[in-house]
Amino acid sequence: MRLSSLVPAVAAVVVLTAPAPAADASVVPGRVLVRYRTDTTHHARVSALRTTGTKTVDTLPGDTRVLRIADGDSVAATVGELRADPSVAYAVPDYRVHAAGFVPNDPGRSHRRGGWRRMQWNFTGPNGVRAPDAWTIAKQHHVPGGRGVIVAVIDSGVAYENHRRFRRAPDLAATRFTRGYDWVQDDRHPNDQESHGTHVTGTIAQKTNNRRGLTGIAYGVRVMPLRVLDSNGNGVGSDIARAIRYAVKHHARVINMSVEFDTTERARNIPDVISALRYATRHGVVLVAASGNEGTSRVAYPARASEVISVGATTADGCLADYSNAGRGLDLVAPGGGADAPLDGNAYDRGHCDPSGGDRRIFQQTFTRGVRRFGLVGFEGTSFATPHVTGAVALLLATRRLGRHPSPAAVRRRLKDTARDIGPPGIDSRYGAGLLDVRAALSQ
Repeated sequence: MRLSSLVPAVAAVVVLTAPAPAADASVVPGRVLVRYRTDTTHHARVSALRTTGTKTVDTLPGDTRVLRIADGDSVAATVGELRADPSVAYAVPDYRVHAAGFVPNDPGRSHRRGGWRRMQWNFTGPNGVRAPDAWTIAKQHHVPGGRGVIVAVIDSGVAYENHRRFRRAPDLAATRFTRGYDWVQDDRHPNDQESHGTHVTGTIAQKTNNRRGLTGIAYGVRVMPLRVLDSNGNGVGSDIARAIRYAVKHHARVINMSVEFDTTERARNIPDVISALRYATRHGVVLVAASGNEGTSRVAYPARASEVISVGATTADGCLADYSNAGRGLDLVAPGGGADAPLDGNAYDRGHCDPSGGDRRIFQQTFTRGVRRFGLVGFEGTSFATPHVTGAVALLLATRRLGRHPSPAAVRRRLKDTARDIGPPGIDSRYGAGLLDVRAALSQ
């Protein structure tokens, strides 16, 4: 049965990283910092140096001494020896420090290095997802941009290849793709004809630090394009079910679904989709979907399914977007752009939310006319909030912060536990667990 209600989840209008445990890579070799107890004699200090094989090379304000390890022992061993000495108040490695986050050179529209930051408030702004610090953490784990993870995008396709009349999006030129499928035309060329899927894919995997366009959260992943929406943005439930199973069988580890059924649909009306979602979860695949854009207190399927991480949308003010569905079953929120939702007596939003104010959209590269001309386009909707969470999942899996094969439930729990609580204390119906914080999700 054709379900014309299946549509893209798009609105009507178009510091330093948290410290890791001491390790060889995080400390200065051959050097430790020590402070002696205030009543320690000169003789006791000399004895401590002799016993631990160290020499004083400098003194910091506050009387902390910089010691050089002269006997060849490791930093960890020397720190242990110093801490065991009764004359020592404390001893620590001399930790390395680095800039707060990897800052790519992508210019945005400014034609200047790093100009992307002016447009992508959703990544770097006070109410963004803190992507630069997450990029730094992923690089430290030797998986830049989530390298090694396959992300399936169930959508209107992606501008991923030069094929007949279609062209690959310039800022996806270096992005890696794995074989997908087109259920609308029943072929192996899931090229986007609506622009929605290309935009969504950009937020996940737009090539980054390539002196072109904008950035993507998980810019190192491989993308599996799966087309289920036609050129008008409509699709059928049976194709969603097929696409989910295809993604699982072809080794996707996370599936992005920026699509929604009408909020009146119930699980019993889409049994094949529900069965496919359960199949994916049993095989350890993480599912992420948009809560929907009716501005109601009811989350739409497939996001409403218990197997799926459901994502609502926030604005540049850090407020619920006026179109975003919320309510029971909402897991968390991410930037989707647009105007602030009405306050409706919500005391937690007063003072910083302004429903009468303007809006800022989510920008990515997609085609602007036909399928061959591309530009940086701003959209708003839960469709564009969802790929932020999908990108975060990809980075979490790549860094193995939760182990080699974490369960979908463990991934959901991690994202919720590390979200920034921007509503009433704890989980609430307006923001779920809070605003996605990719840096916190990846931190120790």
